[in-house]
Amino acid sequence: MSIETIATTQGIAQRAALVARLGGLATRAQTDAFPEQVDVTCSEGLVLGLLRQGVSKFLVIFGHGSTDLGEVLRLYEAAGAVKVFNFRNEVEMAHTATALSWAFAEPCAVVTSIGPGGLQAMAGSLTAASNGVGVYHIYGDETTHGEGYNMQQVPKPQQGLYGQITGLMGQSYVLHTPMALRDAMRRGTQTVHHPSKAGPFFLMFPINTQPQVISKLRISSLPDRLNSAPTMVADSATLTQAASLLKSSSKVAFKLGGGARRFGSGITELAEKVGAAVVLSPGASGVLPDQHPQNMHVGGSKGSISGNFAMTEATTLVVIGSRAVCQSDCSGIGYPNVTQVVNINADLIDAHHYNQTIALCGDIGAVVGQLNQIIDRSAATVGDKQAWLRACHQKKMEWRGFLTARQAQAPLHDPVWGKPVLTQPAAIKEVCNFAKAVDGIKFFDAGDVQANGFQTVEDEHVGDTFTDTGASYMGFATSAVTAAGLADSPRYAIALVGDGSFMMNPQALISAVEHRAHALIVIFDNRRMAAITGLQHAQYGQEFRTNDSVAVDYVMLAGSVRGVNALSGGVSRESFREALKSAHAYKGLSVIHLPVYAGTQPEGGLGAYGSWNVGNWCDRVQEIYQATKI
Repeated sequence: MSIETIATTQGIAQRAALVARLGGLATRAQTDAFPEQVDVTCSEGLVLGLLRQGVSKFLVIFGHGSTDLGEVLRLYEAAGAVKVFNFRNEVEMAHTATALSWAFAEPCAVVTSIGPGGLQAMAGSLTAASNGVGVYHIYGDETTHGEGYNMQQVPKPQQGLYGQITGLMGQSYVLHTPMALRDAMRRGTQTVHHPSKAGPFFLMFPINTQPQVISKLRISSLPDRLNSAPTMVADSATLTQAASLLKSSSKVAFKLGGGARRFGSGITELAEKVGAAVVLSPGASGVLPDQHPQNMHVGGSKGSISGNFAMTEATTLVVIGSRAVCQSDCSGIGYPNVTQVVNINADLIDAHHYNQTIALCGDIGAVVGQLNQIIDRSAATVGDKQAWLRACHQKKMEWRGFLTARQAQAPLHDPVWGKPVLTQPAAIKEVCNFAKAVDGIKFFDAGDVQANGFQTVEDEHVGDTFTDTGASYMGFATSAVTAAGLADSPRYAIALVGDGSFMMNPQALISAVEHRAHALIVIFDNRRMAAITGLQHAQYGQEFRTNDSVAVDYVMLAGSVRGVNALSGGVSRESFREALKSAHAYKGLSVIHLPVYAGTQPEGGLGAYGSWNVGNWCDRVQEIYQATKI
């Protein structure tokens, strides 16, 4: 028997070298060049299974539950077959993995142990789950023999509790038996590489299962990456019904969700053909170019004048790739005049969210293409469609004027800072202009920065902005920029974060330096939870316990990490622009601290234009919801 087929350290090293020479295991030619059958530990089998799916990057915090897997990864990285990146905090690591998969299209694996680390990684996975991003989460689990409590397991005499917890969070698999590896990898790729609703896949990897030998494993039998052909609507009558509705309706509004991101050209063509006003969800920025006359910008509880006008006045709604998130559709009351809905979605349940719906289930690009084939451009001239678009365009110009004025707002006096400082809309506009100039990718964190951000961004292309409006996870953007150092084809990464969000994951500074990210973190410091303060003022007229009296020197804090270029943005546009230029010139991680205004002056923000089922608004919103037509 060749040494390459034996489950020894030497055998592992030789197989790793072979995988490196082959350039991976994702193709038929590569697997054909691999030994027909091999004896491998379950840990090596898992690594080979991931390589079969093109997953070769591992983000790790090794613990007592992952030492065997760690040794296999050591040997495979030494051979050049995989890349392994160490982190300091599991939440931060999960966010970086999400960004690597989401923004750079590189699905990867997170490795840690159960216990506090696993729970933190699991918490961080909410961003991936909420935004449809595929990531493997591999947690070293308690042993399967039940010899007594394992350290860090849930202290309860019940079997497989971490598998139960992860099973509630998403798709989960306990690799209790090594020979179940094939089934685990099949279920993994069906989740991580799902074409329309990807998410985190939790693989629980018991400590004692990892070193067990799988005899005569056939590599070609391990599932390769899921490759699902796009599906269309088979019923021509339903397509014709939808097309007739869109051609005859005078006031059509499209509402685009994150699922629409990859299908901009087809959606633009359809919108032009049927004379539709297009309203964006925060995750759909750039699907229609910002300057397109039918782009009404974001709509919802933190929408825009034009976006919310189109939602309010439309009589026919076309929902594309949206889960109908409460803030995006004003808790279900955002379309008071809509009587009929066309919903284009690959997910059956999401496609039937509203009443009076013609559901077109299938791949969004394929279904939109079907509609474009049977609708010609003359449909845009039918009835009062042009009058509808003129009314919407007038509102777009009204929003544009308002937005421009707020972006040009002079610094306002802030009582905490004791001097005039930039407003968030003005400062975010400066960052957006800078990002366009350097072809940077923007990551928005949660809170007031995020809300002002998706109202402010004026993207011409999908992929220029990523904002976690699903989980709204504080600390996501700070951690996301590290992905620029891990990606094969990186872009300059810019995180726009509040002071509170930054402090959720400040150890990301160390990771970004360690992994050589060319990136920037801008800390918009208003010394409070401004988004919640704003809600308190709007609902109850008073703020309560959303700020503290502790000042932090963020420039000194960031500068204490060797390799970080820490800068002050000052209090003027000119000083902030200079800081942005200096940051980009530095070939590493920069941090800019920027004091920003927080107060009750309306010029300090971009306002709210919709309703939301929260706080003392609940009764009114729910009453309206019960009376809605859809």
